[in-house]
Amino acid sequence: MELNILQLIDGAKQARGLTVIIDVLRAFSLECCLADWGAAELRPVRTLEEAWAWRQRDPAALLIGERGGARCQGFDFGNSPCFIPPEAIRGRRVIHTTSAGTQGLTNAPGASELISGSLLNAAAVAAYIRQRQPETVSLVAMGNAGVREAPEDLLCAEYIRSLVLGEPLPELEARIAALRYHGGEHFFNPDTQQIYPEPDFWFCIQRDRFPFVLRARQDGLGLYMEKVVIL
Repeated sequence: MELNILQLIDGAKQARGLTVIIDVLRAFSLECCLADWGAAELRPVRTLEEAWAWRQRDPAALLIGERGGARCQGFDFGNSPCFIPPEAIRGRRVIHTTSAGTQGLTNAPGASELISGSLLNAAAVAAYIRQRQPETVSLVAMGNAGVREAPEDLLCAEYIRSLVLGEPLPELEARIAALRYHGGEHFFNPDTQQIYPEPDFWFCIQRDRFPFVLRARQDGLGLYMEKVVIL
């Protein structure tokens, strides 16, 4: 198995084979929650215009997402797992757009199969890769806005690779703890708690909480995320 770690939107465009788009803080940590909370349908989109088009098509659809970390104007919720009540999600169609994670899903034309990943479901992602046994795997650390490296996404990619290969990742817990000061420090700024609440950080750095992956599929309406239980 050829297993490559790529980064940012350019990395997504270069990805081949079974491709994992990784966004720890916070897009794909949130999508794990949305699936766990019982969203009837979860659709990632690239642009705000696509999201608003969904609202016109389906007035009951929930619009969730961010630009610059902040909730998009007029959306129902932002990108914070801690600010969204689970009961608001159950049974609803959710349209999700972010600055990094969903951009990766919509910019990987070379992928033969596409799933999302975070620390919250890293073990399930690794188990899925081992089950599928593809010739090529691309782990894409999406970074900040898809253009700047993010330590948490790169660490998640390294962790998934270590699980696939069965090789322990040295100092894993210490590196996760260090994200508090290198990668997640903006979640501790008292002036931006309405955008980056501290509880989001502590939630998103948990390992292996969810036993499923989210696999991107295509239908006549566009991309949607399919929940696949693994563990």
